[in-house]
Order: sequence, then structure tokens, then C-alpha cells
Amino acid sequence: MSKIKTEKKRERQQAHLDRKNNKKKTPAWDGNVRDAALTILLSVDQNQAYSNLLLHQTIEKYKIDAKDRGLLTEITYGTLQYKMTLDYYLEPYVRGKLDDWVRWLLRLSLYQIVFLTKIPDHAAVNEAVEIAKHRARHKGVSSTVNGILRSILRDGIRPTEKIEDEAIRLSIETSHPEWLVRRYIASFGFDKTSDMLIENNLPPKQTVRVNTSKVTPREGLEKLWEEKYAVEASENLPECLHIIEGQVARSQAFKDGIVTIQDESSMIPANALEVEPGMRVLDMCAAPGGKTTHIAEKMNNEGELIATDLHAHKIKLIEQNSERLGLDIIKAEVLDGRKAPEKFEAQSFDRILVDAPCSGLGVIRRKPDIKYTKKESDFAALYKIQLDLLEAAYNLLKVGGKIVYSTCTIDKMENTDTVEAFLAKHADMQLAPVASVPNVLGQLQTTGMQQVFPQDLNSDGFFVASLVKKG
Repeated sequence: MSKIKTEKKRERQQAHLDRKNNKKKTPAWDGNVRDAALTILLSVDQNQAYSNLLLHQTIEKYKIDAKDRGLLTEITYGTLQYKMTLDYYLEPYVRGKLDDWVRWLLRLSLYQIVFLTKIPDHAAVNEAVEIAKHRARHKGVSSTVNGILRSILRDGIRPTEKIEDEAIRLSIETSHPEWLVRRYIASFGFDKTSDMLIENNLPPKQTVRVNTSKVTPREGLEKLWEEKYAVEASENLPECLHIIEGQVARSQAFKDGIVTIQDESSMIPANALEVEPGMRVLDMCAAPGGKTTHIAEKMNNEGELIATDLHAHKIKLIEQNSERLGLDIIKAEVLDGRKAPEKFEAQSFDRILVDAPCSGLGVIRRKPDIKYTKKESDFAALYKIQLDLLEAAYNLLKVGGKIVYSTCTIDKMENTDTVEAFLAKHADMQLAPVASVPNVLGQLQTTGMQQVFPQDLNSDGFFVASLVKKG
């Protein structure tokens, strides 16, 4: 498709598409799947709604059959992921102003033509025309949609090779804003940035965490095997299992609290915290409770674990997760982590997790709309919040205790810059090796800061720093 993609990357993307498309037959258009996808895309664009939440709600609202859910998910996420690329392909053929829904319909249809090899081109065009007829007030819209799509089929996809500026070309080919691409290139170089942006457009592995307060990782694996799920153990973290196929949230193992759904990268902070049974631990930004419950499991459900969050409605999520997993040492309460020193005694915690609010740029593949809504000006405000949280944690940490600072982003300002600014202010804090981090991630783990890129584990981008208070 483009010069930036090596043969290996092309083969990987094509293998993914082949696997996905070979597992399902293209459903006949029934007025539901593609129209439902269009409704989601419009809501994301106009209301800043979250695509992942809307997708679930739409499946329920439209009563989408199980056989069609895969297609709905694919075309919704795919169109969002490649929005800028699709606009580049459409640009020469669009004359004048288009209504938002028409533009999204064109993107949605062109995505199927370009990326989904099992859907015939003529079927994608015909279905787009039918949706246009159904939604439009006059026939001219359906004629416009038909004309643009058929012109592209006649002329072929607009090439990107002639774009001389490599940052602009990479921006268009991977559909990431130019400012973000240039920011990443300046931080990580072109090759690593290219790998990361391509990875952002591929689906992540589905992973679960075994509840080791109830069973061993091997026993958790066997429980899912008994239910006929295709599962394999991670090579990196013992409690992590990779789900090859199946809806694990519907499994008895999930209902019984044997496993919980969590990305592999986000399992690193609880490991890095190195908790022990009987400790007093604080999770300062805890909702929805994935890392909180992981910590409790690492403590063997013994000790005191306080989980705070700024939003009252999210506390219920922590409590629900704790109850399902059978963990009773977690005390969840509404509290702004920056004000925690007003609530708790100074130097009273053995361990503190600061899983700080961040740009979320490490989870783009799960929430592709993030890359279009974030602005470069957002980082300064987040940076201040992150430093304030670390300052609060410092006041509450015992001598000899440990803070783990983590984010689900790969931006240096939010990660290494934040940690270095904090260390510059506190001479009694020092970096310590990040415990239990996969060796495949390289030497940074020994320095006390670990940046996980999406391409490292085929999972979320994540950052972890381990900070110890000296005596």
C-alpha cells in the first residue's frame, strides 16, 4: 500500500484481514449493520461520544445478530482508524460541501472497498446508495454517493508515494494528525514512530488476568480450556492469558471471578509495586478497578487497600469488580487524589499507585477517536495534574516505601519528563528497577522507567516508573 510498510508489516496486516474475513460470510444488507455503523460514527463525530461504548449500546439497540457483530465492529473501528486516509482518497472527487452523514457514509463505504477483501466492491457501492436513499430528502444525494464511489473504482486509489514530506505522508497513510506524528518522530525517530502508528490500526490481543487469590495461572488456563475457549499462556507475565477466540466475558470462569479482562500492559503496574500481604496500600486514581483488584490479588487479599477516585459513579465499578473477584480488603471512596494528604496521615502507606490521568494515546487502537480529539495544548494541563498527584503521594509514603507512577500514553512529557521533574524536587526519592517487567522490553526496566510501545507486546502503550523513598 505504501513505501513505509515493509513486506513483513504488509503480510501481517493482510494475515489479520484474511483471518477475520475467512471466519465470517459477508451478510446480506438488511438496513441494520451499515446504517448502525453510520449512526455510531456520526455520534462520535458530533457528540464526542466514545466509540467503544456506543458500539456496545448499538448492538443492543439494533438487536444485531451475533453473526453480524464482527462486521459492525470492523467497519466502525476501521472507518474511524483510517478516517484521514479515506479523506485523502476521497478528496479529488468531492465537489462542494457535503452533509456530515454523507461524508461519513462515503468513508464507511470506501473503507469496505479498500480494506475488506471479502466484500465485493459493487455490494459496498449498492449498499451505500440504499442508505443514501433511505436517509436523504432528495435523490441527488444517492446519485452523488454512487458517482463518487464508482469514479474511485474506475480510477483506482489515490497514491501517497508522491508526498515528499515523510511526516505528512506517514500522517495520511496511518491516519494520525500531523502534529502528533511530528511530535513522535522528534521523540522516538521515524522508524519506531512508523511501527507504532501502523500498530495503532491493528486490533490488540484479547487478554485476561487470572485471579491468583483463588487459583494458580495454570488452573485458570485449564478452567477456560474446559469451557472450550482457545487460550494460551503469556510468555511475559504468568497471570496473563491470551484469548485466541471466544467471548470470555460470557464464560463461567469470568462469572466466578477466576479471570478478569485486562490488557497485558496494564498488568505491569501491580507487578512493579511489589506488594506483600498485610501492607497498607493506596491506589489514588483507581476506577474502574482493574489495577486495584490486581493489587489485592498480589496481596493475597490480606492487608488494607484504599482505592480512591474523583468520580462518585465510578466507585461502584470498583466495588462491583471487587465483589465478583471475591476481594474484601478494598475500601473504595470518592476523593481527589491531590487532596489525599488532607484525608490520610502523613507517611502512612507502604505502597502507592499513581495511575495518573493522561492523554490516553497508548490506547488508540481501542479508542481510535482519541487521536482526532486530543490537542497539543492538552499536555500542559495533564502534566500539572500528574505532578500534583505525585506530590500528594510523596507526602503519604513511608520511608522505605514505593510509588509506582503509570500512564496509558507514550508521550514523553507525561512520562519521563514528569518523573524527572518530580525527582528534581525530592532528593530522597530515587528510581528503582521496575520489577516483574518482561525482559523482551529491553534495558529501560533496570533504570526504573519502562516505556511499553504498542508494538512491543501487541497491546496498549504504557509507561511505568518505580520510585522509592530513601531513609
